[in-house]
Amino acid sequence: MLSECLKDAFRKGYVSELMQVIEKEVESGRLPKRAGAGMVELYRNYRDAVVSSGVENAMDIVVKVMSTVLDRILLQFEEPFTFGSHHKRMVEPYDYYTFGQNYVRPLLDFRNSYLGNLKIFDQIEKNLKEGHNVIFLSNHQTEADPAVMALLLEHSHPYLAENLTYVAGDRVVLDPFCKPFSMGRNLLCVYSKKHIHDVPDLAEMKIKANAKTLRQMTILLRQGGQLLWVAPSGGRDRPDPETNEWVPAHFDSSAVENMKRLSDIVRVPAHLHALSLLCFEIMPPPVQVQKELGERRAVGFSGVGLAVSEQLDYDSIAKLVDDSKNAKDAFSDAAWSEVNDMYNVLKEAIYGDQGCAVSTDSLRLEQPWFDGSRRTD
Repeated sequence: MLSECLKDAFRKGYVSELMQVIEKEVESGRLPKRAGAGMVELYRNYRDAVVSSGVENAMDIVVKVMSTVLDRILLQFEEPFTFGSHHKRMVEPYDYYTFGQNYVRPLLDFRNSYLGNLKIFDQIEKNLKEGHNVIFLSNHQTEADPAVMALLLEHSHPYLAENLTYVAGDRVVLDPFCKPFSMGRNLLCVYSKKHIHDVPDLAEMKIKANAKTLRQMTILLRQGGQLLWVAPSGGRDRPDPETNEWVPAHFDSSAVENMKRLSDIVRVPAHLHALSLLCFEIMPPPVQVQKELGERRAVGFSGVGLAVSEQLDYDSIAKLVDDSKNAKDAFSDAAWSEVNDMYNVLKEAIYGDQGCAVSTDSLRLEQPWFDGSRRTD
């Protein structure tokens, strides 16, 4: 756990003492030098983001949150946690779910954030409680995505926020800076197909681990009532190199097809929906994909958005093409197009100062965290 000196420095709000204590942890060998530098950078970036929000008592919030965050990160160097292929969120003896929510909440500008298609989320919750499975085919923007989604859903749909299971890549379960936040989420842990062969000697182990996770996923779906989040692109979104605009990465059609086939095999009613998420300014990833762990972490205060589509109808899409391979690609393209279309509406609402007025016939934006904001017409 965090040293008593470091806790005392935080309690008193002495930033200079905080830096000195982290330096001593590095000098003692209890904390790697690179990790110590990362902790200092994370503290400063988080402080600047929260202070820029204009919230009252910003430094009190920063000190309270970051004392806990650095405590849990340091613990991962002292007593590393190992994730199984299926990880259930840990809420006791330490509540990692609330820990993650409390960290990300001050970074969200709720006045300029939007949730799209609440009535569809209502139907999704109803389907889950009737024993159906629901799969979100989503874009992926930041390490904070699970917390952002849960924070946007917790007011109107806490059941969805707490029961969502994320298909997670190896970075979020191996990086000591990510692990404490991942421990509070329901996860199915996989190695990204893009990086399985980065280290040839580990490729076989990763393939076997993915096969085990697939078996766990099958077991869950056969039980029914499962809500899964999948990012078929296989990684986080990046800016378009020509326009520098953040855009949803295209889906890998084989990943979409695998989820469709698996949902059919288990013989439990399943519903696939496109899910669009806009939150890149909260914790933007490096512009270039990094293979190694320990990336630099920028932190920002921003409005965010989340929207869901109507259920995707595979049969209707397949009728428009002439063979099964084309049908697979067409379904994947249709799912991505839904994500992209919703993303553009969210972008206009957040960055175009249009707010809920930018709603369309297929996407109604609301702010259910404000009393009386939910429309009933």
